[in-house]
Amino acid sequence: MPTNSTDYTDDLRLAHVLADDADSISESRFKALDLHVMSKPDLTPVTDADQAVEESIRRTLSRARSRDAITGEEQGSTGHSQRRWIIDPIDGTKNFVRGVPVWATLISLVVDDEVVLGVVSAPLLQRRWWASKGNGAWTGRSLLKATRCQVSDVRRLEDASLSYSSLSGWDERDRLDDFESLMRRCWRTRAYGDFWSYMLLAEGAVDLAAEPELEVYDMAALDIIVREAGGRFTSLDGTDGPFGGNALASNGHLHEAALSFLGSLPDDDDDPDSRRSGPGSVSDLRAHRRD
Repeated sequence: MPTNSTDYTDDLRLAHVLADDADSISESRFKALDLHVMSKPDLTPVTDADQAVEESIRRTLSRARSRDAITGEEQGSTGHSQRRWIIDPIDGTKNFVRGVPVWATLISLVVDDEVVLGVVSAPLLQRRWWASKGNGAWTGRSLLKATRCQVSDVRRLEDASLSYSSLSGWDERDRLDDFESLMRRCWRTRAYGDFWSYMLLAEGAVDLAAEPELEVYDMAALDIIVREAGGRFTSLDGTDGPFGGNALASNGHLHEAALSFLGSLPDDDDDPDSRRSGPGSVSDLRAHRRD
């Protein structure tokens, strides 16, 4: 454990070791003829690869960080500590099952309810992204071969690229009209999906990403990488962090404009437009929706 509570270098190195082991397991099971696919109670798929990756990470953490708590998608939460590792063994399991090479292991550390480091490893893309508090966001194949990530400087929705996972989730929550309004206002939309939307945002290739329902293990690693790249990560009600059950990530400049389309900035009864005024205000944005 680092001697300085604000220095997470040792934890980040450990997270890369965990990701190396996870990559080895998941790659060996990708497209395996004997891959075992099961259905969880929420009807989402889980494979023997998901389970093996999480078990491997937990075993290593039990030795290297025995006092830390762990939350994982497949085995839930164990331990009690101000330090909690949050694990999604395979983000993009449906892709994994169908032979689509866009999936990743997400590893993060939360200290006192703040995400302080995150690693996203996508071995079939031959890419890894990581960040730790105050040290920026990076991408590359290793700690020694890395390029710094920086979000875009796009400042108008009409110039923005928006990525998402699917439309069905928005429809199920009666928010599809709002989301489609935002889509129509943006310059470009693509469903890169899952972790990849947010990593492309951190690199500056995408300007906005949003999803209506997520778990903390889907978001924690993405949150700090986006923030350390200069962006913003909130729930759809504008609360910072990955704990609200859904997500909107942006380069920062576009965040409030996107929130206004998703109906998440509360109206002021006295002056609905007092939050922002002039070109690009909430009222201006709503007036120009192409519904």
